[in-house]
Parts: sequence; structure tokens; C-alpha cells
Amino acid sequence: MKNSKNDSVVKRVSKLILIVCTLLIFSSCMKTKSSYSDIDVFRYNEHSNITSLDPAFAKDQRNIWAVNQLFNGLVQLDDSLKIRPDIAKEWTISDDGKTYEFSLRKDVFFHEHEIFGENKTRIVNASDFEYSFNRLLDPDVASPGGWVLQNVAQFKAKNDSVFTVDLKKPFPPFLGLLAMKYCSVVPKEAVDAFGSKFRENPIGTGPFYFKLWIENTKLVFRRNENYFEKDSKGNKLPYLEAVAITFLPDKQSEFLQFVQGNIDFMKSLDASYKDDILNTDGSLKGKYRDKVNMLTGSYLNTEYLGIYLDGDKSLAVNSVDIRKAINYGFDREKMIKFLRNGIGTPAVNGFIPSGLPSFNKQEGYTYQPEKARELVAKYKKETGKSEVEVTITTNSNYLDLCEFIQRELQKIGIQTNVNVIPPSTLRQGKAGGKLPVFRASWIADYPDAENYLSLFYSKNFIPNGPNYTHFKNAEFDKLYELSIQEVEIEKRYKLYQKMDSIIIDNAPVIPLYYDEVIRFMQKRVKGLGINPIDMLHLKNVRKEN
Repeated sequence: MKNSKNDSVVKRVSKLILIVCTLLIFSSCMKTKSSYSDIDVFRYNEHSNITSLDPAFAKDQRNIWAVNQLFNGLVQLDDSLKIRPDIAKEWTISDDGKTYEFSLRKDVFFHEHEIFGENKTRIVNASDFEYSFNRLLDPDVASPGGWVLQNVAQFKAKNDSVFTVDLKKPFPPFLGLLAMKYCSVVPKEAVDAFGSKFRENPIGTGPFYFKLWIENTKLVFRRNENYFEKDSKGNKLPYLEAVAITFLPDKQSEFLQFVQGNIDFMKSLDASYKDDILNTDGSLKGKYRDKVNMLTGSYLNTEYLGIYLDGDKSLAVNSVDIRKAINYGFDREKMIKFLRNGIGTPAVNGFIPSGLPSFNKQEGYTYQPEKARELVAKYKKETGKSEVEVTITTNSNYLDLCEFIQRELQKIGIQTNVNVIPPSTLRQGKAGGKLPVFRASWIADYPDAENYLSLFYSKNFIPNGPNYTHFKNAEFDKLYELSIQEVEIEKRYKLYQKMDSIIIDNAPVIPLYYDEVIRFMQKRVKGLGINPIDMLHLKNVRKEN
């Protein structure tokens, strides 16, 4: 016992030394001399090292946020998820919904660099988009974003300022797909010059240009003086002179730096400090209100338990009554209040999250323990089984939620086990159909409910698509196929809602909550908005003394 205690002390001291050393490195980075004042620099921390600044590899949020400051595409999403012009100033869609024609601005320049010759830059034209889209599909590039163009028959530069895209069949969410950072324009000269090192030598058109990257330590962008967008008063964007990103891996260290004012912005909420900064109702604690602003809003992320329906038929979860009993059997309101400090919305309205325009507050599952007990009793009577048992598999990040559900389900007569495995093992088990009940989440790739409903289309069984539950329903499939060809928004939304009702009735999933975006920022930061896809836009941000 004595040796064990000593080992524990050594581990704690070692961790403390690591944190101190990390903070010293961070402080030295913060004090680096520059030609601009601190008030002109926006600073934030990224826990995981950014892996690439090439938009073709903008798969993870860490990469997407950085790439968003450097590159533009044809269209962009505003904070209300409405499609807005970007490099394309306008576009038309053919009556059959298959041909898109984009007219490009003539005042968009690539970031200045010697590769462009004497002028150090040039105007973006339609052939640049043709090159960028071809690169996205190039097997030698192996971009994870090639799927974005899977429904595209062809694309071409009609002339310097007109770019056309022909789809294989109508697909109304297509403009939302084009807003993804994968579809950013890149210059052929830069890719040819840098090859695989384009990831660390990015040249785009965005509000900031690349200046410095010391991997795992610091990343710096500078203001693009030639940026084409202006604010509502005609002032040039961006306002900031620079963006500085650090890579403190320890979230407690990041929190300390934020509290001390060395970081301007902090995303998300970590268990290590959530009770220090938030009350149980989700409001900011009094000691921070004079120093910090907090923004919260809907996030296109549904957290849920999935049921694999093609597994052992003797398992209780193959019964729709038991699946419904689980849905009725735990208090989502209580779970959010005490385990999430009020951050998130209880998922009582189906699978489509509240941040989407097609969300219409359908009647899903609320806490009804008596009804849950009746369904369990019905199952036992019909099957002759004396006990009902389920096993929920999760990773350690969601253990508290699963243990809460475990305790609640015990009360309604369902013996519940919680199996904790590493995230990578959970992903493999979920994809391989080895887990009868698994904890999962679905974050939208693009702002359309089709993205969520595709999880239940029978032709999307893993590995052909994201249908991890192997849910199959003929009426659902028919509605899904109608919806992806329906060009009238309101008609498409009604089809989405009918499909969501089918999911509620068949219960292949147990929705837990619709997540929320949460952002903390220093009082001096102005113009930092919030949006349901949690995209970081810095072109409108300014800092005040």
C-alpha cells in the first residue's frame, strides 16, 4: 500500500510539472514580439494539433476552423444557416433541379506569393474551381471530402466568370454541400509548387493569409489586405490584424489561461471546470459575469443510443416494446440539468435536432415511467421471460450519462449493464454490428435534415452509408427517395417530418439530447457570433480596449 501511495504522489507531481512546463511554453509564445498590438490579435487554443491547412483535408473541426480563415468557396452559410454568395455573386438552378450555373465575382484575388510571378497574385476564375473540384476527386490526392461530389455528373468552366455543375439527379441540399470547406478554391500554381507540402503552405483567398506554423506549438495568420468582402457600412474586412492559435493539450491549463485573459475565446465545456464556471441551470456564475460573455445556441448534433437490429434475435432490444420502454424510462430533463449543467435540449421531439429549419417539435418520447413498466410487463407476458436485460456500450466520456440511464432503467424492470471501451473500439464495433446498444452522436455535415434521415435509409447499411442500426422500412425508403428529389422546400420538410415520425414509432434509436454550441469570450471581443454548425468566423470580429 505504501509503494502504491508513493506511485500515486509521483504521478500527481509529474502531471503538475507537465502543466507548469506547458504554461511556461505558452507564456513565451504569448510574449513573442510582433509588429501589431495585442488588441489586434485574436487568440484561441486548439487541444489537438491541426493536421492540415489544405481544404481538401478539412474533415475535423480543428482543421475546418483554421481553413475557414484562409479559403473561400462558391457559397457560404450565414449564422442562420442560409446560403449566401461567396466567390459566386449569384447562381441559377434549372427547372429540373439538375443544373447549377454560378456567376463569379471579378474582384477576388489569391493571397500574395512569389509563385504568381511579378504581380504576386491573380484573380480567381472559373477554371480554378474546375481544377479544385477535380483535385477533390483525384484518387492520388485521396481527399476524405470527395463524397461531396458523388451526385455530380460533370462540372466545367463555361468561361472565366461562369462555372456550371450538372447533377446526376436533383438533390436540393446540394448548395449546402458546396458551402463545406472541402469545396474551397485553391490555385494550381501553389499545389504544383508545394506538392504534398501544400498542407503547410496554404494559399487561398480568405480574410487572413498564412504566416507561421510551428506544429504542436503555435499557428499564426495575418490580415489579408486584398480581401473582397466588406461590412454593412462599406468597411473592408477583416478588422483584426492577426489570429494566433496555440496547442495546449491540457484543458485545465487552457481554462486557467482564459481566466487570466491570455486567451480571447474558449469553446465547449469540460467536466474539469464546468461546475466552476456554470450553475446547474446553465447560467454563468457570478464571479465571471464582469469578465466573460457566454453564448449558447442550437447545435446540429443529436446524441443518442443506437440499436443494432440485425443481431441476435433473442435479445430484448429486438422488441419495439422494449425499445419504446427505454425511451420512456429515463428523465432527459433531469439528465441535462445535473450532468450537463443545463447545456443541451432534451431530445423529446424525434431524431432531427432543433437547429434545423425543418424541426417542428414533433411528439417524441417524454419521461413516463409507468408506461415504460407496462411495456416491459407486456414483453415479459408475450415472451414468457422473467427478466429483461440490455447492455449499453460507450466510451468513458459518456459514462456518467449511461450510468444515469442504467439507474433509471433498473427502476422500470430492465436489468442494464454498461460496457466501457476505447473510442476507436467503439467505432469499430458500431460499424461491424457487434454492439446491440451503442452510444453515438450524429453531427450534420451540411444543414439539411436529409443528413440525419440518411442514417435510416436501407441502402445506406454500413459500409455503403451511415445506417449503423440496419433499420429497414419500405415506407421510410419511399419517402426518403421522394424527399431527395423534391425541390419545393415546404413539401420536402413535410416528407422529412413523416420520416421522423416513422423513426419515433419504430424506435431504432433512443435520442438523448440535442447538443448546444457554447462559447466563452473575453468582454473585449465583439462580433463573434454563434451558429448551429459551430463554424468559427473571425472576419467580423474586433477587440476593444
